[in-house]
Amino acid sequence: MIEDETFRKDAGDAPVGYTAWEAAGLLWLEEAEADGGAQVVQVLDVAEAHLDLERLSPVPPTNLQADAFGAALAATHAAGADAFGAPPARWSTHGFLGPAIRPLPLPLQPTQRWGEFFGEQRILHTYRLGRNQGTFDEDGDRTLFEAVAARLADGAYDTDDAPARIHGDLWSGNVLWTRGGGVLIDPAAHGGHRESDLAMLMLFRGPHVARIVAAYDEAAPLADGWQERVPLHQLHPVMMHAVLFGGGYVDQARQIARRFA
Repeated sequence: MIEDETFRKDAGDAPVGYTAWEAAGLLWLEEAEADGGAQVVQVLDVAEAHLDLERLSPVPPTNLQADAFGAALAATHAAGADAFGAPPARWSTHGFLGPAIRPLPLPLQPTQRWGEFFGEQRILHTYRLGRNQGTFDEDGDRTLFEAVAARLADGAYDTDDAPARIHGDLWSGNVLWTRGGGVLIDPAAHGGHRESDLAMLMLFRGPHVARIVAAYDEAAPLADGWQERVPLHQLHPVMMHAVLFGGGYVDQARQIARRFA
């Protein structure tokens, strides 16, 4: 291993298994590259205290790279998963989501319907995390988020999309642009809805997001009404940010939830 070509990501105080979880996600996403999927940073070594990755050299992205990344992301999603909530290959329990200094548990219970999965394992789970620390209350917030989860469970927002192989934490900082194009890093990969990755990109906007989404939609057309569902898919990451950071994210989560309750 050549030191200059290696980036060592220290686990710090992260729970045991955190590095193996991330490596499993990277390797699972990488499997899609052979069929045109998005590039994924190469895993060089995994240890409990650190993860050694290929060192990348960032450059500003171009329009053409953004277009190519959108189409490649569609191919990654098309590689599929066994179910919504299915963990990546080489992993069999819950995962983690959030910064290494305080990753939160991410339930991964394979479920055949997206609404049921998202309502219970994302919305209600994150509400309980917030309630337990005083971020969300037991009265109004509980009623609000349970109402959203109930509509999800009833199939109000389901589409015909099959479980996709999603990155799971696809904010713009987790796409690193190199001379070769966009490269995926730091996933929370699992079987999910493809609109969730796109909604996350649009939540914390980065370079060329509109071009990426347009290229994606051209390569793999999105279901009717996807624009109206963007805030619904953003509800989970906003709730996670409320749990981690508080502040304005708490009211933002409530505002989104009211639209879908």
